[in-house]
Order: sequence, then structure tokens, then C-alpha cells
Amino acid sequence: MTAFSLRRLRALLHKEWLQVKRDPMTLRLIVALPVMQLLIFGYAINSNPHDLPTGVLMAQPSTYERTIVAALRNSGYYRVRTLSSEREAEEGLAQGNLLFVVNVPPGFDRRVDRGEAPAILIDTDGTDPTAIGYATAALGGLTEVLTRDLPPVRRAAATAAAAPFRFVVHTRYNPEQLTVLNVVPGLICVVLMMSTLMLTTLAITRERERGTMENLLAMPVRPIEVMLAKIAPYVGIGYLQVLIILLVAVGLLHLPIHGSIVLLFAVLGLFIASNLALGITYSTLAANQMQAQQLAQFTMLPFMLLSGFAFPFQGMPRWARIVGEIMPTTHAMRIVRGVLLKGNGMAQILPELWPIALFTGCTVVIAVRFYRETLD
Repeated sequence: MTAFSLRRLRALLHKEWLQVKRDPMTLRLIVALPVMQLLIFGYAINSNPHDLPTGVLMAQPSTYERTIVAALRNSGYYRVRTLSSEREAEEGLAQGNLLFVVNVPPGFDRRVDRGEAPAILIDTDGTDPTAIGYATAALGGLTEVLTRDLPPVRRAAATAAAAPFRFVVHTRYNPEQLTVLNVVPGLICVVLMMSTLMLTTLAITRERERGTMENLLAMPVRPIEVMLAKIAPYVGIGYLQVLIILLVAVGLLHLPIHGSIVLLFAVLGLFIASNLALGITYSTLAANQMQAQQLAQFTMLPFMLLSGFAFPFQGMPRWARIVGEIMPTTHAMRIVRGVLLKGNGMAQILPELWPIALFTGCTVVIAVRFYRETLD
């Protein structure tokens, strides 16, 4: 055995560095991953969301009501717009476009002046209790904003006694604000995304490394046929995962199912296809299985964190919400929560359905475009 040699060590280190430089994609991902994590956790994640979409129904707009609306805006938690009808309010809550609906009763001014302390009903979307928690708690500090607009006699009485009005919060879809009712529907999408994406990402690169790609290329098949053949088996695996999660969630966690299971499975089929198509795209772009796995891992982090699964979607800055809207996981979570907890039908989920279909179509086109029919 020869003695330790720095010269040989330097030669081996040089050889390994050359090997690393031959894989530029891995180097880029190694640099990009911590940068992405810093941006997401440093700027995008916020457990105390502000500017939450809020609708206001006012039978007779007046000074008192305008004061309350201004106070809601000034709190920072509410992004207020006026609604024209109860139907618009119901649709906004069902589709997730509104998290709060503030309903000011008729004759509010007269009842305040008489000292009756009328109630303002606030309907909230309870499918994400974390998103509405801080905003709901802030309502307690707004009940005194009307005092300064009262007549002097009523102002003194309101100061000495109770507030001139009160908020009554009605939590819809999840009255007890159970976190499990928010997590489990989202978990369905996360599990599907992680499993199907990772499995198909390795599909073509595995065959290329095992040497079986030559046989596949020798066959008279088109790229789109190869893609569909690679995707098809994993669709069944994805449906099996959904069925298992639903059975456990309903049996053990008492997850309510208010909507159509048939509709839910049909929509999840499109979501599964979007992840499989993305995995096949990575598989065609990657030179080996390690690169394919890195691409999948690089994607799964923002897909999970920017979709509204772990943190409130409305609490993220605008740029993060724009990125999140591109991801199919974001729309799939809204659909699953809407169907299971709200009983939404096709009309309510359609605005969330077409972005998933568009994403799927674009990724299939990219995968077919970069599919190599030769090993060179």
C-alpha cells in the first residue's frame, strides 16, 4: 500500500469536478432550490393574511353603514366591494371568490339611533379556518367605530353602556372550524401530485438507463402514443389512492361529502393527467434519473406551498398568487374542497377546471416536442 499522496488526491478532485461540470442542469437546480425556498418562505408565506375578499350587502346605504365599511377597509384584513344581490353573495362564497359577506339589515340607522344595538350578520367561508381566523378576531375592535358618528346624546349613552351595534359571525361549510376539514381535501391533491409526478418523471429516463429505450424506439410508434402508454397505468394508481384517502377520511375523520363523488372523480382524473403529463415532460428533458428526480422535487415544493394547502392562499403577495394560479394543484384543491364541503356542481367548479385542462394540454405539447426518437 503506497503512502497518502496529495498529488493523486488533486488529480481525483479535478476528475470529479470535471464530472460535475458535465451535468449543468444539476448545478443549476442546486443553486435554484435554496433561492426558491428563501423567496417562498421569506416573502410568500404569511399565516396572518390581509386584504381578504369581502362582499357587502346594504339595503339602505347611509352614513353609519359607510363608517362600518371604512372601518373594515382600514383594519387591513378586508378588501371590500359592494354586492347587488343575495345570489351574488351565495355564488361568491360557493366559488371561493369571497371569504366574507357582510349583511347590514334594513333600518340599521334607525335602530342604532334608538339604542337597539342591531346585529350585522357576517357569513364566512370556513373551509380554510386559518385564513379567516385573524380577520374574524379583529371584528371585536370595530364595534366602537360608529360611536363618533352618533348624536351627542346617543354617543354618551353608547359610551356608558354597550356598543351601538354588534357583529354576528356565521361560519359556513365548517361551523366548528375544524382544521381537518381543510387539510384532508387538500391532502388528496398533494398525495396525488407527489406520487404521480414522481412515478412518471422516471418513466422514460429509467428505460434509457436500462438500455430498453432502443427497443421502444425501434417500434413503429409515435411520441403521443408513447406518452399515453406511459401515463395510462398510473391513472388507475391515482384513483386507487383517492379512494383509500376518502374511505379513511370518511370512516375515521368523519369528513362530510356534500357533493357528487362522480363529479369529484371525473375532475381528479384531469388533475391526475396534468401531473402525469408534467412528469413525462421532465422525463423527456432529463438526461438521467437523478436529473428527473431533481426536477420533480424542484416542482413539488412550490406546488404544495403556493397552492393554499399549508398556508392561506389569500395571505400571499400578488406575485406569489399569480404563480400559484398557474399550478394545477391550486385549482384542484379549490375544486375538491368545494365539492366535498360546499356541495358545488359543475357550474361552480368550471372556473377552476379550465386552467387545469390548459396546463395539461401545454405540458403534453412540450413533452411531445422534446421527445427524442433517437438516443443521440
